[in-house]
Order: sequence, then structure tokens, then C-alpha cells
Amino acid sequence: MRGFATALRRDWDAVVAGLTLSHSNGPTNVNRLKLIKRAMFGRASFDLLRRRVLART
Repeated sequence: MRGFATALRRDWDAVVAGLTLSHSNGPTNVNRLKLIKRAMFGRASFDLLRRRVLART
């Protein structure tokens, strides 16, 4: 729980925007993450998956 709270504080502007604005990129980002995970299934480690996801943001 502490790690989750720390992550929220780190990106507080995005949290506020997600709760107050009428539009959000949440579903788009989840879809992109699932697409990358499916493409890499069984091929590489979590570390490589993490690098690919972070490299595209």
C-alpha cells in the first residue's frame, strides 16, 4: 500500500487530471500495454517488457 501511495504522489498532476478532466487516456494505455504483453508472451523477461512500455511513453 505504501508503494502505491508513493507512486500516486510521484505523478500527482496526472492523478488530479484523471479525476477532474472529462477525458482520459487510461483505456488507450491499458490497451497498448496488453498488446505489447501479448506480442512478447514467453519471449522475454519482465525487465524487457518494462523497458518497452516505458520507452514508448
